[in-house]
Amino acid sequence: MSTLDRRFILLGGLSAAGLSACETLDPSIMDGILGGNYGGLTQADAALGIRAALDNGVGNALANVGVFNGFLNDSLVRIPLPKTLQDVQGFLQPLGADGLLVELQEQLNHGAEKAAPVAKDIFLGAIRDLTITDAINIVRGPDNAATQYLADRTTTKLATLFSPIMENALSQTGALQIVDQLQSTVGNVPFAPSLGNARTDLIRHGVDFGLKGVFYYIGEEEKAIRENPAQRTSEILRRVFGSTV
Repeated sequence: MSTLDRRFILLGGLSAAGLSACETLDPSIMDGILGGNYGGLTQADAALGIRAALDNGVGNALANVGVFNGFLNDSLVRIPLPKTLQDVQGFLQPLGADGLLVELQEQLNHGAEKAAPVAKDIFLGAIRDLTITDAINIVRGPDNAATQYLADRTTTKLATLFSPIMENALSQTGALQIVDQLQSTVGNVPFAPSLGNARTDLIRHGVDFGLKGVFYYIGEEEKAIRENPAQRTSEILRRVFGSTV
């Protein structure tokens, strides 16, 4: 693993531990991770760089998806209908009666676009919950180790906090009202698949895929900061990542 990789991983741990600019880390730990020579960076510099890198990553990820059509027009993160609703769509489509389901998918994606920016502080708080020990364990991981570790360890907590935000957003876009209308309509169609608890399923599905979309772009930001000096858009990022633009 390169010095750059080790520096980035260290960023995740220190930021998550909530270090302020005046706090320090045991030099032996710092030396072990950064190879004993980290270009004159102080521990305070490293802490500031960590915050800058991760805050930029989350901010840019949410900026990608948290705009109109940010999910819907992006094939990499577009949210499909839940399986039960896909089954209903497959039944109604040959009858030319799946218009509500087409609209529902659109409004589901628009709901995620509304919900993601509202949850910014939740994402940043989850990042700061990571410990220095966690960061050291990540050092041996793959190039997206910081993002993947964050997703693995925080998705359950984030889902709980994100659910009411998503429910409110889906209500604003009309997605939940469409589900109610579908249940009434499908109930009158012989042999149509059951929708079950479609409201709950839709909210849970929106949360699951909404988080996946955000983490996808956090991972892309991690990769960009590692690989592209032009992505180090502040002096502290350039110092921490050992390059100049």
